Amino acid sequence: MPDDLAGAPNWRGPSVGRRRVLVIAADSVMAGLATVAAGGCSNQIPMTTDGAPRASASPSGSRGLTPATASAKPRPSPRAPARPVRAVKSAPGPAPTQPVYYLDDGPRVIALTIDDGPSPVYTPQVLRLLEKYGVRATFSMIGESVSSYPAIVRDVAAAGHTIINHTWDHADLTRLRAAAQRAEIARATDAIHAATGERPRMFRAPYGAWSREALKYCASERLLPLDWSVDPRDWARPGVSEIIATIMRTTRSGSIILEHDGGGDRSQTVAALQTVIPRLLDQGYRFAIP
Repeated sequence: MPDDLAGAPNWRGPSVGRRRVLVIAADSVMAGLATVAAGGCSNQIPMTTDGAPRASASPSGSRGLTPATASAKPRPSPRAPARPVRAVKSAPGPAPTQPVYYLDDGPRVIALTIDDGPSPVYTPQVLRLLEKYGVRATFSMIGESVSSYPAIVRDVAAAGHTIINHTWDHADLTRLRAAAQRAEIARATDAIHAATGERPRMFRAPYGAWSREALKYCASERLLPLDWSVDPRDWARPGVSEIIATIMRTTRSGSIILEHDGGGDRSQTVAALQTVIPRLLDQGYRFAIP
């Protein structure tokens, strides 16, 4: 496990029940493929019906890879037509065929999501920056890290941010049996609840690698499956200017921006956010929680 990872709690912001999101609706259900994004990178992996990959599948990387060892193709933004659904806790229903990639909360509304923390080094820096600009973000946290840094998790929740489930140890769910996938999610939920007294209402699959079993489990546990639509690949440390340029070039109404506070050296991410957040605010964007 990377030296600065931690976990997280779940805080619910006001009027969450009124917020809507867009789910990408594919004509073919999942088409036997899962997108694998190594903290922002991806390859497509063929899946079996229980969510495990076929023998030929090989993920491009794992949590904690340095930029020099991680090689993967850029993760394409979803382009299929979308339909709105409400992101509310309701009775379990049919499992969605795709996770959420976009918000549907009006013009110039976007979301900032922070993955793989908390980190005792970078999470406090991100929190100070968010406080400076009055921005609320969604922190996608790893269960074993939550257990390691519960005080930081509580700081995130106390600052009014939302904490969501990111599995127990950043596992690639498409490579696990159905029972192991469920255990990864459930164990992280328990860790978040133990740290904060709240249970997460959203889940994000590590690497963006979604399986049918994970989506089914999300439906049964009333967890909104959350993905992203803006990926600056900050995990690979491409340079502060490149992170800024990618976010400013690809962000539009409804975008869900992916960034990281855990998994390695995130100084470039923090530096980029110092520029990106005020620029987006100056352009009239408003930050919301999915």
